[in-house]
Amino acid sequence: MNTLAAPAPKPAGDEAKAGFFYALAAYGLWGFLPLYFWVMEGVPVLQMLAHRVVWSLPVALAVLAATGRLGELWALRKQPKLLAMMAVTATFITVNWGVYILSVEMNLTSQAALGYYINPLISVLLGVVLLSERLDRLQKIAIGLALTGVLVKTISGGTFPWIALTLAFSFAFYGYLRKTVAIGPTAGFTVEVALLFPIALGYLIWAEMQGVGRFTQSLEMAGWLAFAGPVTAAPLILYAYSAKRLRLATLGLMQYIAPSMIFLLSFTLFGEELDMAQIITFALIWSALVLYTISVMRPAKQG
Repeated sequence: MNTLAAPAPKPAGDEAKAGFFYALAAYGLWGFLPLYFWVMEGVPVLQMLAHRVVWSLPVALAVLAATGRLGELWALRKQPKLLAMMAVTATFITVNWGVYILSVEMNLTSQAALGYYINPLISVLLGVVLLSERLDRLQKIAIGLALTGVLVKTISGGTFPWIALTLAFSFAFYGYLRKTVAIGPTAGFTVEVALLFPIALGYLIWAEMQGVGRFTQSLEMAGWLAFAGPVTAAPLILYAYSAKRLRLATLGLMQYIAPSMIFLLSFTLFGEELDMAQIITFALIWSALVLYTISVMRPAKQG
């Protein structure tokens, strides 16, 4: 009898339950993320962005080491095309992070919420344009409602909602391109921040030498800035674990947790204005998301 036999795999129900709590933790952390940048108000956006990159790398490396997957990084040295694609995805996620920080700095967090609400609809549009995918009737109506919501926001505010659209498009392109590279989510994130690390670290050193850096301002500030690593990496890693255990339809529904939390924070804590145009805009977006969700889940029920 082999006493060293592998343990029995966990039941599927246990895996799904674990995935649910991983996803709930990930989206909850993303929903509270504006609070961190609110506390860090006054730190220049580029410095905050650079610190996110610099302090995310050791966290990501520690996770890979703990899971025995550091070898995945070493294997990439012979795959220049993959590394080139990862440089592109790193660019998109950098834009996304930077604009997100800026939205909090400019007291426009509600636009960030709007951006992440319409992100799945933008992903659908990318599928139509880039992959020649076809939309069903509900998806066409959903896209139309979302575009109407953006138009209402533009006309009522007198300014183009560039923050919302930049966040939506940058993350949609990021997600689309990440699906084309054969690399695990944690290893991929590690490669992205590793590629950005020299630039980010060089900029931070330059800022400190010029006397405008915030890291050496105080021990407390240094600690808060270093905390940008766990704040950035933890939800991404939790999401990666949840994605392996949950159906896409479940993840699709749960992804609205974060923008809903951001939306509530923008008006309850950050004091942003909630006028009739805002209500109409979000009502249109929410209606679009309901139709989109129905269109996604309907084939699963029939199958």
